[in-house]
Amino acid sequence: MKAATLALALFAATPADAACRQALALGLDVSGSVDAREYRLQLDGLAAALTAPEVVEALLGDGGAPVRITVYEWSGPNYQRVILPWSDLSDPVAIASAATVLRGHPRPAGQPVTTALGAAVETGIGLLRGQGDCWRQTLDISGDGKSNTGIRPQDIPDAALPPGMVVNALVIGADVDIYAGDPRTEEIQELSAYFQSYVIRGPGAFIETALGFDDYEAAMRRKLIRELQTLAIGMAPLP
Repeated sequence: MKAATLALALFAATPADAACRQALALGLDVSGSVDAREYRLQLDGLAAALTAPEVVEALLGDGGAPVRITVYEWSGPNYQRVILPWSDLSDPVAIASAATVLRGHPRPAGQPVTTALGAAVETGIGLLRGQGDCWRQTLDISGDGKSNTGIRPQDIPDAALPPGMVVNALVIGADVDIYAGDPRTEEIQELSAYFQSYVIRGPGAFIETALGFDDYEAAMRRKLIRELQTLAIGMAPLP
């Protein structure tokens, strides 16, 4: 009877009862394929996306429990570094503060050149595992290439993820005009198919695409809005 009562209470819980509506862990690819300019475009683009009016509105519009985020960078199997520790985006000041941390973060020296995508996913899972007081846990992985070292993302068992956790992806392709018939567009299509098959998982998981790092800010903005709108739909009361 006690177990049944607990299960019923958990089922009936709403985002308003949680300490946070959603925990978002964002992993940024800083492997050898990412040069100094592209590194800055990622961090500054994420900062700009977080402070875009439509994203701020989505973050704060509910007026209830906040969205909580952390940001880390990744490359080789043993290189994952937290840039922004877990932070509750509870008001415009908190959002601006998070953006300031991202804009002020310099690129460390000596980063590995390899792409350990599986290890990056494992890091995100570990970060989210400690956020059980949030109504939803979402991992956002940004990448411009396939895994080439360490555990493969497809070899991470579903059982390793917290229940209900979602892994979304932002795939970064070459700077090309998709309407110009450039054959290099096949690269991003192939990479998107790879992330679709082996990286994203969970209910409603999706891929957003950036046509090069110059498009990163706009793609991140679209992705954040979609994730937060999905959360809002899930929070809507039944008719």
